[in-house]
Amino acid sequence: MLRKFGRLFVIKNRFEAFVIIFALALGAMNRGAAYLTQYPGIGGQLLFLAASGAVFLGGAAILDGLKAKQELAELKAGASDHGG
Repeated sequence: MLRKFGRLFVIKNRFEAFVIIFALALGAMNRGAAYLTQYPGIGGQLLFLAASGAVFLGGAAILDGLKAKQELAELKAGASDHGG
């Protein structure tokens, strides 16, 4: 039962990855807007930029991890097909 619940938090395909990245971007832009209000001027703009940049880095890591996971699954499937 706990294993089934844990599978809900595993990204299985690119669509799920992009939905998660979109949600991260919405949160980051909301936080960035709050920074602009809280810290007017260049400080708020830099914090806004940092919040949006974090989404790019996190999104790239999610997509790279998903690609690596799929390649590993393909390698395992290929190794089992060849009897090794």
